[in-house]
Amino acid sequence: MKLKLTLWLLGVMLKRALRRKPRFREQLERMRGLDWGIATEDLSIARHYRMTPKGISTGKGLPVDLDLELRFRDQATALQVLKKPTQQAFLDGMMSGNVRLVGDSADMNKLQKLLKYL
Repeated sequence: MKLKLTLWLLGVMLKRALRRKPRFREQLERMRGLDWGIATEDLSIARHYRMTPKGISTGKGLPVDLDLELRFRDQATALQVLKKPTQQAFLDGMMSGNVRLVGDSADMNKLQKLLKYL
């Protein structure tokens, strides 16, 4: 339940940043959008985010056309990493097998640049 709420709140924070933070908007315009998602490995909890300079939409599940997916071994691991989403936390999670990146790692760098403006 905590992870579902956290992912929903992330969507609210992204929409708020688009409205209120010019640096976030500028960065998103340079990228021309990013479609990404977060899920547990068993897909019991999954949420996707479609971000464009015109708006951000979120939804349940992971569509197959996403640019980037972050898959976590379980809910506890996801919450632990998402509470402090540093580059080192993601690298440590990937090395230990708790986090799996599906997609291009360049998209992960783009996402991290955006998230620092939240």
